[in-house]
Amino acid sequence: MKRLGKMIPAMSLAAAIMLTSACGNSAQPNNAKPQSSSEAANGEQQTGKVNKGKYDPAITISLVGATEDTLEGVLAKLKGETFEQNRWSKLYQDELGIQFKYNWIAKGTDQYKQKMNVSLASGEVPEFIQVDATELKQLQEADLIMDLGALYEEYAAPLTKKVLKQDGDAPFKAATIDGKLLGIPNIRSSIDMAQFAWVRTDWLEKLGLPEPKTMQDLLAIIEAFAKQDPDGNQKDDTVGLLVQKDLFGGFASLEGFFNGYHAYPTIWVEDENGQIVHGSTRPEVKTALAELQRLYKEGMFDQEFGVKDWGKTSETASSGKTGVTFGQQWLSAWPFQSNHDNDVKAVWKGFPLMSADQEPALSEISLGTTQYWAVRKDAANPEALFKMFNLYIEKNWGETAEFDTYYLPGDAEGTWKLSPVTPEPPNKNLDAFIAIQEATKNGTIDQLKGEAKVIAEKIADYEKNGNEGSWSWSAGYGADGVYSVMQQYKEKDLFKKNSFVSAPTPTMADKSATLSKLTNETFMRIILGDLDVAAFDKYVEDWNKLGGAQITKEVNELHKAGN
Repeated sequence: MKRLGKMIPAMSLAAAIMLTSACGNSAQPNNAKPQSSSEAANGEQQTGKVNKGKYDPAITISLVGATEDTLEGVLAKLKGETFEQNRWSKLYQDELGIQFKYNWIAKGTDQYKQKMNVSLASGEVPEFIQVDATELKQLQEADLIMDLGALYEEYAAPLTKKVLKQDGDAPFKAATIDGKLLGIPNIRSSIDMAQFAWVRTDWLEKLGLPEPKTMQDLLAIIEAFAKQDPDGNQKDDTVGLLVQKDLFGGFASLEGFFNGYHAYPTIWVEDENGQIVHGSTRPEVKTALAELQRLYKEGMFDQEFGVKDWGKTSETASSGKTGVTFGQQWLSAWPFQSNHDNDVKAVWKGFPLMSADQEPALSEISLGTTQYWAVRKDAANPEALFKMFNLYIEKNWGETAEFDTYYLPGDAEGTWKLSPVTPEPPNKNLDAFIAIQEATKNGTIDQLKGEAKVIAEKIADYEKNGNEGSWSWSAGYGADGVYSVMQQYKEKDLFKKNSFVSAPTPTMADKSATLSKLTNETFMRIILGDLDVAAFDKYVEDWNKLGGAQITKEVNELHKAGN
């Protein structure tokens, strides 16, 4: 499981429209001799000989990188290792003859984006560069990057190809422009983008409330948590529904609430006429906004949520002042583990999304992969990118995997981030859950390997050894954990997938930021009561006038062309 302490905030609506996000790496040319094509095609990962064709002399790839608080916390647990010199850099050097040199390392997403924008604007891009879909389009328009299709077929090992295609063709479609594969997906899970309703079950028990099954049940719980003093301190200081100011994303977000009303505000959907339209403009959104406005007016929200970011909002959860929120599968790790650390009685559970009517609620999911590796046209060793992909995947999930060394050693849960490339099997978390449950049923826990073995040990550390610091693993992967709900989602096909997964259209790059601002400001003002719900109709008109109509036209043209 990718355990994110404090996860970088997820998509804004602009990102949802444009299929963007970013964090990247880069390299410079080197004239060392690469392995031959026959060596590359001989199934390196099937034999475990990922070092076949090691560069001699070694090549040096210059990189840029980004760090943040949680990664620095990981490094504090890995004695003697740094962002630049660590077990991953040593592995690439020893196995492949590839060395890294970081030209700069940014702290946080904002600083990284600023530096990346300067590089893109100047055209002085590194040899290897990780970019989002919009930046990939910019590089293509500047004719700076090469077609990677043939190289992928020749150098990607069998396991690498299997992993990169586990989420279907969509990640490759998003990186294909004018028929050329210009980016290799730094593959991520789409199903792990799914939303859940997270509820404090200890508060349910304290107030004598049943677990929710419908949206009406959940609304009643939200009201009770806001008004019935569930923390028992005789103060009116608890929040019914926790929401952060960006409205959408992985934590304290509203997608799951909208989904309960069959509204899908951050993805493209097919309408009743077979046309692809943006979910934020659909009439179902208006119904959900009306209910959110009522909840805010009646005091179910933090009345200052409109100015509180992820960090401030997480403090409300950690301090035990809320009991309901929507978000992704990793919330048990952050911020709910902090809440449990502060109060061992605090127990959160991830529930399926609940419907306001008889139709099942579907969780909207966008393409999980939002970052792609591109290679500059004059790169001396473009195949080195695939050799790195091969080794990373092999050492974490292949026959020679050392998962507990390179991905999750002990409590250093973000060690995988120290590798420049970080592709992962999209279904790995669900697969680990299923393997653990089957092994538990069959009495074969001791036979688990790799990721499932490590996670099972952490669950046992909590459930058998009483280590409260491992509670989040049970909340995620235990028999009643959030991945039991994910399994239901997958088996019953309860995902609402984004209907547009191609590379950004021409108008998206120019207009999506404007449309995102319009959406977030309008929705926020409606929720706060500054605007009547009827303002939604004017919002749809403005959205179309400001570029939405043209983007919709372009999206449908691509869809009809099979892109």
